[in-house]
Parts: sequence; C-alpha cells; structure tokens
Amino acid sequence: MSQQPPGSAPKPPAPAPAATRIRAAAVAAAPASTGSATVRLNKRMADLGLCSRREADDWIARGWVRVNGQPAVMGQPVAVNARIEVAKDAEQQQRLQVTILINKPVGYVSGQAEDGHEPAVGLVQPENRWRECNSRMRWGFEQLRGLAPAGRLDIDSIGLLVLTQDGRVARQLIGEDSDIEKEYLVRVSYGAENVNVQGAFPAERLALLCHGLSLDGQPLRPAQVSWQNPEQLRFVLKEGKKRQIRRMCEQVGLFVTGLKRVRIGRVNLGHLPIGHWRYLMPHEQF
Repeated sequence: MSQQPPGSAPKPPAPAPAATRIRAAAVAAAPASTGSATVRLNKRMADLGLCSRREADDWIARGWVRVNGQPAVMGQPVAVNARIEVAKDAEQQQRLQVTILINKPVGYVSGQAEDGHEPAVGLVQPENRWRECNSRMRWGFEQLRGLAPAGRLDIDSIGLLVLTQDGRVARQLIGEDSDIEKEYLVRVSYGAENVNVQGAFPAERLALLCHGLSLDGQPLRPAQVSWQNPEQLRFVLKEGKKRQIRRMCEQVGLFVTGLKRVRIGRVNLGHLPIGHWRYLMPHEQF
C-alpha cells in the first residue's frame, strides 16, 4: 500500500456508493417466525403506506427502489421483513402531488365523462379556486395529470368529492381495507306530499337502514342513520356502493329528493361553495 508523501494534502474521500445515497424508507418489523412468506414488492410498498401499487411500479422502473441494498425489479417477491429503500427523487415527486377537494354540483360525474356529462375534474381551473383557500400551492396544468377521484358521488348528488394524484390518499379512502367514514345529509319523501316524514316513517324501517339490508346480493356494513330534521336523514357509511343510499332508501319505501356529502373522515366540506375547489392542507388528515 502506498503512503501519503510528507506535507502533501490528504486525498478527498471517495464518493459514497449509490446505495448509501438512498434513504431507507421502511423496514418491515415482521418477526423471524414468518419464515419464507413473500409478497409482491409493489403490494408490500402499498401496505407500508409508501405509495400506491401503480406508483411503486413506476418507481421500480425508474430505478428508485432497492430491496436489501440491491436494485429492485418489476414483480419482485419480497419477504415481509425485507429492507425497502426509496430514492430522494421519489420523495420529491410525491411532495409535488396534490389532493383537491371539490363541492361537486348536480350534473357532473365523478370520473370519466359519460353520456355527455362533464367530469368534476373539469372544474379544477384557477377561476374556480375558492378565494379562502389558504394553501401556498400554485395551480398548474401538471396538477391535472393523473388527478383522479378517490370515491364516487353520483351525478344527481352534490357535496364533497376528493380528487388526488397521491396513491396513498386513494388507498386510504377507497382501498379494500378502508374504514373511513363518509357522512351525508339526505332529504327524503314518504307517501303523500307535505307529510312529516319523520313522524310517518316506521321506526323498524329506520332500524333496517342502520343494519339488515343487502345490495347486489351482499349484506351491507352497519351504518349510522338518524333524523337531522323531519324531512332529512343523516347517513354515516364506511362503504360506497354505486348509488348506495338511494337504493337503500328505495328498499324501505323512501324517495331521495336531495343528497349532499358533507364529510369524509376528519375532513369537512365546510363553507366551500358549490362548484369551487381547494387544496387539502398539509395539516389535514382523513
């Protein structure tokens, strides 16, 4: 080994290898007794809350993911206690993703345009941003790329609709294991016009709305249903089948004349005007 000549300046340290420049994003804390059980890498990353499966595949393709110090490959099976690391590029990309709250009007569909009706994402334009939105985020066309609804709100309904670029938010709200509450105010009629619906509606049918109905051959999860006023019910659900509330009401003889979603998890519609939108603030959590 050669020695440094006397009086010469020390050599600068060699650059750190790529692996050390990648921040450890998560280490599964599974016990050793799990043996050789494996899952697909994109599913494991989603389960850890790092990103969505689609986003994981994108990161893997870009070379932003390592497993136990080695570059990840698409479709790779990993042990549940594997060390998964993501590059700072992925973190930066994720920080730029937006989640937008809209007060959807009647006549707009939640997702893709259909039957000549405009999708709610078409409302996400600078002129429709709520003037009381306090986010420092500046609107740009890149925020429309991949912006998708995290849950549906049918064309005849109004209220809180979430659009997001962030797969973590989408999974939290509409993933198979989602347990997030959605609250609705539902105006109903029953029998003759101008009747006091609350007074005329049988209590045992209200109990059925809370638990005991099925849709599409599957029992519905328990719901919280109570009277808000004599013509309006308050529904709190933890699932979101197509036109669920309207179909539930039909089964017990009620007709829905108006439906408004006012809360998703801990995020409220508040005073957001109809047809306007705002950014989800950093301190807000569903």
